[in-house]
Amino acid sequence: MEHKISTEIFQKAEKYIPGGVNSPVRAFKSVNRKAPIFACKGKGARIWDEDGNEYIDYICSWGPLILGHNPENVIKGVREAIEMGSSFGLPTKMEVELAELITKCCPSIEKVRLTTSGTEATMSAVRLARAYTGRNKILKFEGCYHGHSDSLLVKSGSGLLTDGYQDSNGITEGVLKDTMTVPFGDLEAVKKVLETKEIACLIMEPVPANMGMISPDVEFLKAMREICTSTGTILIFDEVISGFRLALGGAQEYFGITPDMTTLGKIIGGGYPVGAFGGKVEIMDLVAPVGRVYHAGTLSGNPVSVRAGYETVSYLYNNRETLYKELSEKTQYLVSNIRELAKKHGVPVCVNSIGSLFTIFFTDRPEVNNLEDALSSNTENFAIYFNTMLENGIVCPPSQFEAHFVSMAHTKEDMDKTLEIIEKAFIAIGEKNSGK
Repeated sequence: MEHKISTEIFQKAEKYIPGGVNSPVRAFKSVNRKAPIFACKGKGARIWDEDGNEYIDYICSWGPLILGHNPENVIKGVREAIEMGSSFGLPTKMEVELAELITKCCPSIEKVRLTTSGTEATMSAVRLARAYTGRNKILKFEGCYHGHSDSLLVKSGSGLLTDGYQDSNGITEGVLKDTMTVPFGDLEAVKKVLETKEIACLIMEPVPANMGMISPDVEFLKAMREICTSTGTILIFDEVISGFRLALGGAQEYFGITPDMTTLGKIIGGGYPVGAFGGKVEIMDLVAPVGRVYHAGTLSGNPVSVRAGYETVSYLYNNRETLYKELSEKTQYLVSNIRELAKKHGVPVCVNSIGSLFTIFFTDRPEVNNLEDALSSNTENFAIYFNTMLENGIVCPPSQFEAHFVSMAHTKEDMDKTLEIIEKAFIAIGEKNSGK
């Protein structure tokens, strides 16, 4: 494939944007490319770049495009919303409709406040938990990413992990002292921290997807609920990725475990900028203007994003009986065949999957259950995989430590082509490892 135009755009971007990108993983540095591709169009399961190259897409805007790019019902709703006005700075009827729909779908959410991003949602949820409990410290798991607010960037995942570090510069010592971290899955470590009764909240991805996708032990999740209840700690599920992906009610419905608060993003805007935090009435009623926990935003509840989200979530709600089963079957078709191809070509991998997302870890460990396991991955093998896929018309997350996403728009033909190129990638990895 030719990437001349994307390369030229990137060279220009580097003059005006730090690193040439507005989110670090997009730079494609960890997969040994001099420039990323610049997307210009998407439809169904496919995107096109500025050079006119066509790709089957497994990034899906990092999850929200569960119906694929530009589904007709969403585009129709967005057009109608834009024609009525793109922003008011005043409440609109549609944001109330979306809020009602969210509370119908998510078991833990009795009231919800809309934000403009997942980062804003998690930041606000933590602030609210501190106010509700009167405690300052918080607990999170190593390798889990909850956006880029200061207190949640400690021992983080996603782009930081991709670039080889876990803490951002610019965070004060006071913030670092107030954020405790433990390895994901370590029940005893969680107990030791929470039993001090100094922790306002445990914020966690119920399905970690920012050190690669980790399949959680349901008994561990149940234990988190029990220990938070017994210690008076607010349990926050960060469902920015898992929300509406595993089930209509997210991981909390999938596993049958109800947190005190939930954060959402991406998907409730149908891919448009949005986020939300919600939970029990007695907690949420501490938020201004009812209470004194301040949260505000000119673009919170933006009418275009809200309409896109309403159309997306309504479709999921109305088709929930068959849609999630179909997505899971598609994902399992890919995953089972990937495992067979890896075995056939002697490429050591561990493939984790749940619902409609999966990660191929290039490791010889039989299981990847936490950050330490994920870091055993061979990132050079992943780079060969990524570049083989890209040059043959498949775009995957440009990081070993992210998840692939499957959408309703992916067809069996798309998946069969994907498996054909994955086999090419595994052959290339085998040849590299054998010294050919």
